[in-house]
Amino acid sequence: MTESPRHWVVLPAAGAGRRFGGPVPKQYLMLRGRRVIEHSIAAFIEHPLIAGCAVALSPEDAWWPETAYANHPAVKRVDGGAERSDSVANALTALVGQAADADWVLVHDAARPCLAAADLDQLLAALADEPVGALLAVPIQDTVKASEEAFDARVERTLPRQQLWRAYTPQAFRLGQLREALAYCRAQGIAITDDASAMEQLGLRPRLIEGRTDNIKITRPEDLPLAEFFLEQQGHQEP
Repeated sequence: MTESPRHWVVLPAAGAGRRFGGPVPKQYLMLRGRRVIEHSIAAFIEHPLIAGCAVALSPEDAWWPETAYANHPAVKRVDGGAERSDSVANALTALVGQAADADWVLVHDAARPCLAAADLDQLLAALADEPVGALLAVPIQDTVKASEEAFDARVERTLPRQQLWRAYTPQAFRLGQLREALAYCRAQGIAITDDASAMEQLGLRPRLIEGRTDNIKITRPEDLPLAEFFLEQQGHQEP
């Protein structure tokens, strides 16, 4: 009898969060009585289908030992890399031995603390009959303009928003195939901004799963009170 694939989680969290600023990395800021990264991890560790989690951190990270999950048996600390994709690759390598190539790995932003349980359930359910993988995303409702210039920008054209989605996380792919995709991009010098982009370089087409718009990533200071509001609306209680 073939064993069903298990589900693992990878959180790349080695970045310094330069756009946010401040002495403390954004993933360690307090949010409704818990650190941002603790909210992000809790969404998975408390789910019965998640086998374990690998968190990729800077080797100089001094904040992690103070978190609630630093000594959790299902959470493994891994050294991150120079880029997000390097951190993900390191975490995947750390899972080899525990996880099989056919197991699913859900890659999630450490600074995305508002993942709703219903969205995670929807993504996991989609993987049951999915050959490639899937990611949470939201259709773009705004009119989108394209410009060729970064400064003193002017509109070059308007893009058809019916074809455009905001890519969120988690993004779920088979462990072995995601490792292959990331290695290919590294060897070819291809810069990627998310894991779905790496899979696309292999000619694969991940499935888009429409999720909630409140699954925001904390990038700037004004995102923190917004995340607090969303968590309150979702019913999260302060510890």
